[in-house]
Amino acid sequence: MSKAVYLHQQQRELIRQWSRGWLWRSELPTWGLIVIIYGGWFATLAYWKTLGLVPATVLLIWFTAWYMSLQHELIHGHPTRHPRFNQLLGLMPLAIWYPYGLYRDSHLAHHNNHHLTVPVDDPESYYVTAASWRAFAPWQQKLIHLRNTFVGRMLLAPLLDIGAMLKGALMAFQYRQPKAMAMWLVHGLLLSVIFAWMVHCDFSPLYFVLAVSYPALGMTKVRSFFEHRAVDNPLARSVINDAALPWRLLFLNLNYHSVHHDLPGVPWYGLRNVYLYERDHYQQRNGGFVVPGYGQWLRQFFVKPVNVNAHPGFPQENNNAPDAFTADVPGAKPRDTRIAPGHSATVSETKHRRQAGFSGI
Repeated sequence: MSKAVYLHQQQRELIRQWSRGWLWRSELPTWGLIVIIYGGWFATLAYWKTLGLVPATVLLIWFTAWYMSLQHELIHGHPTRHPRFNQLLGLMPLAIWYPYGLYRDSHLAHHNNHHLTVPVDDPESYYVTAASWRAFAPWQQKLIHLRNTFVGRMLLAPLLDIGAMLKGALMAFQYRQPKAMAMWLVHGLLLSVIFAWMVHCDFSPLYFVLAVSYPALGMTKVRSFFEHRAVDNPLARSVINDAALPWRLLFLNLNYHSVHHDLPGVPWYGLRNVYLYERDHYQQRNGGFVVPGYGQWLRQFFVKPVNVNAHPGFPQENNNAPDAFTADVPGAKPRDTRIAPGHSATVSETKHRRQAGFSGI
């Protein structure tokens, strides 16, 4: 995972000061979030007949999508410094599809900022290599174009991601991969507990999968829509989205994605303050990759696909430029972010399959 990158020494000292404060040390907002999400999710199921099916469904979609944002926070070292304990807090498959370990490993690899958007190297990239794009049949290219519309990203992309995820699970057992097999077995066991609870509450598991889990996964696509772009400067690859309060709350301020990639250890309740304190600096630093809210993407790309297809590659001279992401790390060397000429990722992409649905582009 990438190290923290500060704008300047004064920012480093300010964040260090905030981290020593009671709020950051206690992690009270994250602990409160855990109680609210788990309590709200299970209580909604328990009392869905009192609430009514439609209100309960809406609440469950919100809590399920919120839980996926919480899992992201757990991966980044909150609310404790103990990864195994944090994993226990995010292990229950409330969102059904993705084992926590699968998301964790994929997402931490995604945080190699030098390789952001690069197919194969970035497991959460929606881009493919130029060779792979040329090899696709016309109907496959059209399917990707459809997926790259705003409506397609919400309605179609979850289905494609689930298909890739299930294929990966089958391959884990086919090739006898012990770690992956154990992860899926644990996930299946916990999922049976979740489904048993639904049956106990007289709530259909099939209805939950189709009417709650799938739409919740689609909601996460709102945040991840065009969250990264393939440009030469690694500092300009992550978006800053000045989203409205409900979205900021649901996505735990990950709309300030450029700031998050610079400072992945800053807790969700600190990201907005960090951004606002240096708003102009961050907007200049990420090359003006700033949008005024998710409505901008909705209006611009509702049925028009965003250009996230074949990765354009990065010029060789870019690899010799000063490495802004490792300037804070003594002795660090720039990394090669090129796609090798003529490289075909069909085999390697299968091995390092993008596990989308949480971050992604």
